[in-house]
Amino acid sequence: MGVHKQSVSFTDAAFAFARELVESGEYPNVSAAVSGEMARAKASRDKARALFEAEVQRRLTLPSDRWEPVGALDEFTADARKHLARIAAKGRPDTDPPK
Repeated sequence: MGVHKQSVSFTDAAFAFARELVESGEYPNVSAAVSGEMARAKASRDKARALFEAEVQRRLTLPSDRWEPVGALDEFTADARKHLARIAAKGRPDTDPPK
């Protein structure tokens, strides 16, 4: 595994947390704490993604009579289409949620 040196900035709270991890003996230094916690965050996201993918696959194997109706496709996507139309009309992203 390679090591890449990179200068980064932290909020006071994030740096304090990294220092706490070092002071509690979980990591030998701040660099290891940041790397270790990034690895934990990645593992957590990978696990969540795998669980989601497994659930989607499980649901796709259900017989069609067990699926919940979602309505007509044009009604299902109506809010998204309105939002995209507002963005196109303004030429910039809309920060207000669709109504």
